[in-house]
Amino acid sequence: MKKLAFIASTAILALSACGDTTDASDDAVADTVEVPADDAMDGVPDPVADDAAMTDESAEIDAEIDENEAAAEAAGDAAENAVDDALAAAEAAQDEMADAAQDAQ
Repeated sequence: MKKLAFIASTAILALSACGDTTDASDDAVADTVEVPADDAMDGVPDPVADDAAMTDESAEIDAEIDENEAAAEAAGDAAENAVDDALAAAEAAQDEMADAAQDAQ
């Protein structure tokens, strides 16, 4: 038990000696980093919004969305009609087969 306490206390002292505060992150504080960046941007004018470059594409996009929705609805209606026609044909065939089975008896 004494050996374990001795090893633990030695390890604690060794680890506490490693805790040095001269870290690389201390050199990179905002005061020392941002000043050269500000100096490099001294001659550059401030950005200005260019109205000619800004186009209002939202109206075009809305119109395209409306066209796509109309096409999708038309395709959905056509698919629904095709399903209805197929069901009607299947029912007619089933009725015809039932009639043929009754006639055969």
